[in-house]
Amino acid sequence: MVDRLFSDPDLAELYDTLCAGRDDFGFYLPLVKAARSVLDVGCGTGELLHTARRAGHMGRLCGLDPAEAMLACARTRRPDVEWVLGDARSAARQGEFELVVMTGHAFQVLVTDDELRASLTAIRSALAEHGRFVFETRNPSARAWERWTPERVTETTDPHGHPLRSWHVTDSWHVPEVPEVPEVPEAGAAAGKGTVTFTQTLVSPRWDQPRTSRSTLRFLGADALSSFLSEAGLVIAEQYGDWDRSPLTEDSPEIITFAERAGR
Repeated sequence: MVDRLFSDPDLAELYDTLCAGRDDFGFYLPLVKAARSVLDVGCGTGELLHTARRAGHMGRLCGLDPAEAMLACARTRRPDVEWVLGDARSAARQGEFELVVMTGHAFQVLVTDDELRASLTAIRSALAEHGRFVFETRNPSARAWERWTPERVTETTDPHGHPLRSWHVTDSWHVPEVPEVPEVPEAGAAAGKGTVTFTQTLVSPRWDQPRTSRSTLRFLGADALSSFLSEAGLVIAEQYGDWDRSPLTEDSPEIITFAERAGR
């Protein structure tokens, strides 16, 4: 998840520090290494593609992100990767990629139906004939937002050796108590159902006051997710509930999806 907080150039360099030890990289890296052409939508500072290149990936790697500050970090670290400014809706590359990924729960920043539809349509167009779109979204049944409280503080050391503290606080949520029914949402529907708004706070002795930002994420259940994918011409090939590839259940923390172009 790339928070708007990290659009600040002074803070973008902290993103990888705060996300150190991410479980998803161990899952995605073998997929990236096995594909000859990869598009990372919402790539942030590009750590996944940096790691793949360091591991010997010789094919095409392209990172797409809407935050110029994040891409500036990516470019300074790895000039032999394509870095493109834009959001998921600008992912269309006419069948150029064997693999498209969205990591770090970036899929959840697509909060309106129109954003989802446009983004999935663009991603489908970017896939080669036998390409795959792999991404994850938090399972709403696990209600992760209830654990975003001031008591759950992440403490680490920034790249300059200073202590850094971070936490999230849930401000509001509009997530159904029961699983979503398998229906195609109405065209033009706005954000609201299935969304969680939260505040992220960072504290460092380098700053006179904390840095904060307010963001909204969308939590889609498996049935609603399947409907959106189908409408965009994508079909689910595999689905898992956690990074160990355990089956997706009602209590799973994640909905990890492998999608392909329909009609293969």
